[in-house]
Amino acid sequence: MTDYYSFTEERPWGGFLVLLDTPTHKVKQIVVWPGHRLSYQYHAKRTEHWVIIQGEGFVILNDKEQVVVPGDTIKVDFETKHRIGNRGKEDLIFIEVQRGTYFGEDDIVRLEDDYKR
Repeated sequence: MTDYYSFTEERPWGGFLVLLDTPTHKVKQIVVWPGHRLSYQYHAKRTEHWVIIQGEGFVILNDKEQVVVPGDTIKVDFETKHRIGNRGKEDLIFIEVQRGTYFGEDDIVRLEDDYKR
């Protein structure tokens, strides 16, 4: 882990810092370490909007992959299968804005996970 991050929660792939948490939306800064990726997953109760801040990576939305770089934005609708990963040499950092009716970490349906969760 890089020393200058302050994570709300650390994960095997990096971690996140909750910047804002309200009844209607939640905002996180998410860091994905080089060579790591999040699980292939979907959510029933929230959408997500991502803004790539640093690094180079890839996003998979419903089995279609695209490269992402700083400045790119990604919209993840309800029940859209999605994954983000870091193929670069520096940390991949993005801001995630969640909107919906529930923002708990248990609204994750994992379809595939490198860390056997």
